[in-house]
Amino acid sequence: MPGDDLRWLDRRSMLRDERLVIRQFETETDRAVAVVVDASASMAFRGPSAPDSKLAFASLIAAALGRVALGGGDPVGLSFIGADGHARGVDKSAGREQFDRIVASLDAVTPRGDAYGDPAMLERALGTLARTCRRGDVVVLLSDLLDESDGDAQRVAALASRGCVLSVVQVLDPAEVELPYRGTVRFRALEGTAEVEIDADRGRREYRARLGEISDRWKLEVTRRGGRFQIAQTSDDPVQVVRTIVQRLRR
Repeated sequence: MPGDDLRWLDRRSMLRDERLVIRQFETETDRAVAVVVDASASMAFRGPSAPDSKLAFASLIAAALGRVALGGGDPVGLSFIGADGHARGVDKSAGREQFDRIVASLDAVTPRGDAYGDPAMLERALGTLARTCRRGDVVVLLSDLLDESDGDAQRVAALASRGCVLSVVQVLDPAEVELPYRGTVRFRALEGTAEVEIDADRGRREYRARLGEISDRWKLEVTRRGGRFQIAQTSDDPVQVVRTIVQRLRR
């Protein structure tokens, strides 16, 4: 067409089709990365064999993901679920200073908040994200997923339906996975007021089955809408966890 740049004439197509053909290019723009960290009270749990709490492990993963994304030139933002509204997130931005802001925010957060007493906790955290997320943006949620309200899995999975690249990482303590306690044990909920005394040996199988149901429900909701789901324990190698997240997002 008149006005086309002759530098981009495709010679092979010209020889094959005997007509002038211009090559067209599609520029790949930066895509924003939004990391959402669960900072509710249950994330403070640390079992007897765990190196650190679930929140500390999730914060390490969040910081590493931010570093990877910023190294590739992508803007990164950070937000929290819970923390009773005291945690300050970080608006999406790029540059070397952004990593320092993310680390400072993660270092200052304290696990607070009760999903049972405040069912809209997750919805508030995702409200702004759902309105601003563009097609192709990456959203990574780091949470134990244990104290969420009915319908939360569908609300999170809906981000993938809007064109976002969604990754949900369930962060669990090894003691939560295995229930290694012996004999009669009294458990008190970190969120809510529940308190129960059970025989750990007799209830272990039923407990593990129930935990598996929660994970399977989240995995089904997320993956059937095109998202990614994985489980990470606080005893896992954080480098390998981050590598797996990045590899799955790229696929």
